[in-house]
Amino acid sequence: MPPPHRQEKQKSASNTGAQGYLRSPHHLAAAPPLASPLPLDLRRRLPPHSPRTFFPLPISPAEAAEILAYGVLTAAAPMDPKSPDDRPEPAAAQQPLPLEWRFAQVFGERGAGEDVQEVDIISAIEFDKSGDHLATGDRGGRVVLFERTDARGNASRTELERQDYVVARHPEFRYKTEFQSHEPEFDYLKSLEIEEKINKIKWGQTANNALFILSTNDKTIKYWKVQDKKVKRVSVMNLDTSQSSDNGTTSSSSASSSRGLPNGGCSEKLYNGTSNDLSFPPGGCTSLRLPVVVTGQDLNPVARCRRVYAHAHDYHINSISNNSDGETFISADDLRINLWNLEINSQSFNIVDVKPANMEDLTEVITCAEFHPTHCNTLAYSSSKGAIRLIDLRQSALCDNHAKLFEEHEAPGSKSFFTEIIASVSDIKFAREGRHILSRDYMTLKLWDLNMDSGPVATFQVHEHLRPKLCDLYENDSIFDKFECCLSGDGLRVATGSYSNLFRVFGCTPGSTEATTLEASRNPMRRQVANPTRPTRTLTSLTRAVRRGGENAGADGNGNSYDFSTKLLHLAWHPTESSIACAAGNSLYMYYA
Repeated sequence: MPPPHRQEKQKSASNTGAQGYLRSPHHLAAAPPLASPLPLDLRRRLPPHSPRTFFPLPISPAEAAEILAYGVLTAAAPMDPKSPDDRPEPAAAQQPLPLEWRFAQVFGERGAGEDVQEVDIISAIEFDKSGDHLATGDRGGRVVLFERTDARGNASRTELERQDYVVARHPEFRYKTEFQSHEPEFDYLKSLEIEEKINKIKWGQTANNALFILSTNDKTIKYWKVQDKKVKRVSVMNLDTSQSSDNGTTSSSSASSSRGLPNGGCSEKLYNGTSNDLSFPPGGCTSLRLPVVVTGQDLNPVARCRRVYAHAHDYHINSISNNSDGETFISADDLRINLWNLEINSQSFNIVDVKPANMEDLTEVITCAEFHPTHCNTLAYSSSKGAIRLIDLRQSALCDNHAKLFEEHEAPGSKSFFTEIIASVSDIKFAREGRHILSRDYMTLKLWDLNMDSGPVATFQVHEHLRPKLCDLYENDSIFDKFECCLSGDGLRVATGSYSNLFRVFGCTPGSTEATTLEASRNPMRRQVANPTRPTRTLTSLTRAVRRGGENAGADGNGNSYDFSTKLLHLAWHPTESSIACAAGNSLYMYYA
């Protein structure tokens, strides 16, 4: 008869059943050293070392007992090998290192003393989902497309075969094409001039090697298709356009014969380049050749407007957003949000309407709206009071009631004349995984968790040093500037713009102290200063402050005065890499880390 401890092990092994569900070794006490190795067939069938997991093993109770006899696993209840006082402290989560940003490219750089035309100022920037294309819109109604040139897929087969490993490169882009998206219009019913300025650009789903883009100005949304097509040219002309060669000899063709024809034409002087008159002197032409359209091998991107979505907004459109279903999109103005089908431009459905019966009762307006990246029934919109509302399209046709409300209440006694102005949310962005929302108001950048509506999980101070100058900012209307924000593809960092063509990058992981100030120039670190000591964040208090230059209002960390006439409003983060594209006036700057 086996000893008692042997009986207990066999009994525990029999309780595992035919499937042999065994706990992971991480739940158990340290096993004694093996006197001899296990049989090879049993060692191959041991579960992987993954904590807090039950593994279904195709072993019999007898085999399980044999394994337990060697002391590798035990099927008994989980035991705590140490008392709570003897347990080692859990290691702190390793923080990602701050990124070192470098200049990559610039398009449309302004020369010294060169004036910037109003129509050339960039008003929208957007990467597509793959990160291989970038689109910008300007105040002149133009959309400019850039394509990536360093992508591994663009390399030849020979080059790929020579590479034994993936070469780490920063994204490089080149100019692809541009087209006139919108023209200035005039609303005769309201006696209102409609600017051609591009307010927003959104990429659609790629199909058949064609790019699809939504662009909008204040009133009209357009759906564009951009596709590479072979260039066609007219050849074999009947007119002789031959020119004299450099050595003085004259080229001729069969059409230049002076032999007479019944039609009375002649090819010796068929067309005069300085005149629109055709001369047919006596003698006629030897033959009559019809022009032929020849398709070349060169590809040229061609933009074609597929749909025009107009006459659906009484107020200026501030947002458009594509749905993840690939079939619908939303457009938002100050008081309404409409839902469109991409294939139907004759009607839209109003899903949010905040217009009161009496306009004197109006207290807030819609400032931005965006669809959830993966849930086609969920969208969020922000308001001028600093609130973000999450709505579910499955609840009702008209979403008067929100599913969740994200709002940070102000401290008692801190309200002033500027409170509501600086609390207005100018931009919101969903994180790529859809769990978080990033919002930007005039003073701060806030990160919200969809599962926690009691307050933001992180707050980043961007313009706190400008608080003493709010009166001056109100006088010159700078307090109404709408700064955009963006998140990195991995969700570890956020970025937003500021004055003097500066933009800020913050680390948003718990405990991170990363806060970098960059300038939109060839030397982005020119104004960079060492970060001051910052308080650590806890899970219950994730708010942090970033102050540069002490209390010197209107100055950066080096004491330089802010230029409120140069502002970086628009920027975008590459969806998969540490690369940022930002607009400074008419120039597009790109940086990588």
